[in-house]
Amino acid sequence: MAIGVWISLGLYFALMLGIGFYAYRNSTSSSEEYTLGGRRLSPAVAALSAGASDMSGWLLLGLPGALYISGLVSAWIGIGLTLGALVNWIVVAPRLREQTERYDNSLTIPQFLSNRFPSRAMALRVVSALIVVVFFSVYTASGLVAGGKLAQSAFSAVIQFDLMSDYAVGVTLTLGVVLAYTVIGGFLAVSLTDFVQGVIMMLALIIMPVVVLLGPGGGGLSQARETLSVLGPDYLSWFSGLSVIGFLSAIAWGLGYFGQPHIIVRFMALRSVKDVPRARNIGMSWMAISVLGSISLGIFGRAYALRNGLVVDDPETIFIVLADLLFHPLVTGFLFAALLAAVMSTISSQLLVASSSLTEDFYRLFLRKDAGDRETVLVGRISVMLVGVVAAFLAWDPDSKILDLVSHAWAGFGAAFGPLIVLSLTWRRMTGTGAVAGLVVGAATVIGWILMGWDVSFLGGAGVYEIIPGFAAAWAAIYFVSLATQGQEEFRALPGV
Repeated sequence: MAIGVWISLGLYFALMLGIGFYAYRNSTSSSEEYTLGGRRLSPAVAALSAGASDMSGWLLLGLPGALYISGLVSAWIGIGLTLGALVNWIVVAPRLREQTERYDNSLTIPQFLSNRFPSRAMALRVVSALIVVVFFSVYTASGLVAGGKLAQSAFSAVIQFDLMSDYAVGVTLTLGVVLAYTVIGGFLAVSLTDFVQGVIMMLALIIMPVVVLLGPGGGGLSQARETLSVLGPDYLSWFSGLSVIGFLSAIAWGLGYFGQPHIIVRFMALRSVKDVPRARNIGMSWMAISVLGSISLGIFGRAYALRNGLVVDDPETIFIVLADLLFHPLVTGFLFAALLAAVMSTISSQLLVASSSLTEDFYRLFLRKDAGDRETVLVGRISVMLVGVVAAFLAWDPDSKILDLVSHAWAGFGAAFGPLIVLSLTWRRMTGTGAVAGLVVGAATVIGWILMGWDVSFLGGAGVYEIIPGFAAAWAAIYFVSLATQGQEEFRALPGV
């Protein structure tokens, strides 16, 4: 790999570590500072941090790979996510920002739930923290897989390692840099690096499709359409071959937003509720541009490959292949940095949320109730490293599929926490027992659905995305159990109710 690529990547790594040290000097003195950055995020930082931590490597690898194979019909996933993100900003963001501070300055989602429903505080904190740690280990693993694939595809021709494969080195390097700035700088470092990484990702997703379509060997829009016609009319059809179940499974990705702790924690960290509308506008603009760029990359990348006889063994690496092929080494390094940005922004957010749950909802709850700020920050840093090691173990298989890992973790969080968060913020008759029931039923339904293989094939037909039954079952469990336990528990009224 040319020296220019290493220069760009080196500058990117140095910038991320520099932000980590800046955050260490400015915002790691207390548990609230380390966990939520002191609730001082500006709208722009909160918006891009939420977006970058959301999208991860699937935006540059998984989604373009799905479109490369299946055509426009796979774009419904991106559309469903965009709609879900918009509703999340409208319904969840302002209420969560207000209520987490009102209910005893809750620093984590499990802590908020226990403060909202004190009669079931212990069960809510333990169960929700357990779900956070388990599913985030899988989710973080998906990001490390993306880092491994980058090393395997782009670095193997230059670097030869005797002790580990190129894939394993990629996993290790990705985790090492993320751990460095996350452990050092906490939430502020994660949020500021997310902002920078979000900008880099968006620029890459604008540059790449334009060059692939209009640059050498691209031929323009009409030529791309003509080239793709050899694949048949279905490839550029939004609906051809799309069943009702397939459509619902794709759109249902949007349901997951309400229950993603690493995303909604950004709402908790905003400076004030008044900043939510501006943050929403910035975040949704960023997302629309980025998703459109990802869809275009998958479609135009397939046209470029067909037109130029390019063989792509793994469709999820089309971004890497084209970045290496079409650009000057300095630009290639920038594009690789964009991929690492997508991966690292999500990993760092997930590691921090998981470590916060381990610290606040296990360590302080069972081991050291009177632990001071210095001690809890130290435990949080150790927890970040432990979760990272577990995720690396899960990611060690180079045949892991990014989109599969993301989809399972996304569904697990969406079903377990989605109905719970929405109803706890909006429904005054919800009870703590209902909340516990929703958590358990949602997570168990998703896990059971996957183990039964119904996400792949259901009743002899196409599979049903596990978030659909999980979300519905959790919502029903909360509703009916709450009605059955009215008046039996201590109640803390919603603001304004």
